[in-house]
Amino acid sequence: MADSTFDLNSFIQESKDVLLNPKSYFSTMKTSGGMTEPLIKAVIYGAIAGAIAFIWSLLRIGAMTGGMFGSAIGVMVFIWSIVGAIIGLFIGAVILLVISSICKGNTDFEANVRVTAATMVLMPINSFFAFAGHFNIYLGVIVSIALSVFALWLLYNGLVEALKSNPETTKIVTYVLIAIFVVFILIGLGARRRARQFMNEFNNKDVKEMMKDMPKN
Repeated sequence: MADSTFDLNSFIQESKDVLLNPKSYFSTMKTSGGMTEPLIKAVIYGAIAGAIAFIWSLLRIGAMTGGMFGSAIGVMVFIWSIVGAIIGLFIGAVILLVISSICKGNTDFEANVRVTAATMVLMPINSFFAFAGHFNIYLGVIVSIALSVFALWLLYNGLVEALKSNPETTKIVTYVLIAIFVVFILIGLGARRRARQFMNEFNNKDVKEMMKDMPKN
């Protein structure tokens, strides 16, 4: 794909290749050609992720509720998903550039932007699997860990194959990042459990108070 044109069919095929055969994709990926292509990719991935989040809001799945307010929140989530994808593209590229520099890889900013844009294919997938935590908190944690590990596997291939970083150093950095992600996810699990327990206790107490205040016949 060139900056002057955007081939949707190529975009779809590239997205499949990143997910199914990342080593092969990143080994042949162009690391130059302009910033328009990765920006368009980020916008599309963000829009798809936002659309899925909007659907979940209408179905009352996840943190958002249904009804009028749920729809309004869902629309805002859709918009912010696109904005977040654009911002995340460049922030992610800076972080990736630092990692690539540590691993003695390519430190050209555009190359890192392109690798970051390719890995953002996981945005819609993350958004889709948001339902897991709604039904079971532990299922949500398992899915989050699995997606995080897969994201770092894509990142590893992008660093080694596209940015030509040192494989051994990159592997060590990847393991460290996996450990950090798992720790933060588990900490989040503990926080969510405490919040849910607090809300249950609060609701039970509220019901008891209401029953106490009800007039007796």
